[in-house]
Amino acid sequence: MLKKTLKAALVSVGLVSVAVPVAYADSLVVEVPRLTLEVNNKIAMETIKACEAKGIPVSVTVVDRNGIIMVKMRDSMAPPVSLPISQKKAYTAVMFNANGSQLTRQAEGALPTLGEGLAFMAGSVTISAGGRLFGAVGVSGAPDGMVDEECAAAGVEAVQMDLEMM
Repeated sequence: MLKKTLKAALVSVGLVSVAVPVAYADSLVVEVPRLTLEVNNKIAMETIKACEAKGIPVSVTVVDRNGIIMVKMRDSMAPPVSLPISQKKAYTAVMFNANGSQLTRQAEGALPTLGEGLAFMAGSVTISAGGRLFGAVGVSGAPDGMVDEECAAAGVEAVQMDLEMM
């Protein structure tokens, strides 16, 4: 009986010692949730459609949580300059985890001179769900940045319920 108990204890200790390095190794890995290309495309298309419904041709850029471009598109009649502006708006929103309209005060400080590619203006929204930041959408082409931002919000809204269900 003592032999059986001792053997069971040794097996248990052996299993624990094998499991410890595995658990430790797992803690060295960071899992980052990312949106699929299909979801990013849907956000971009729904954003353009929202502005199209207002009669406004725009450009849209969707970036991931690191500010890397996932989708970049320009409506056929949107001014060419709107494309790089939409990218800067999206990048700025995700870097500061805030919609563009919340960042306009930063335009008055030193930040715009320090960071290349930043645009502290209305026209972008973050993409988040379940407490996780996935990226941002930047829009340019409307006569007012708040209209750009409304269109970006409509694009995110098209997938928001699905993101919340993940």
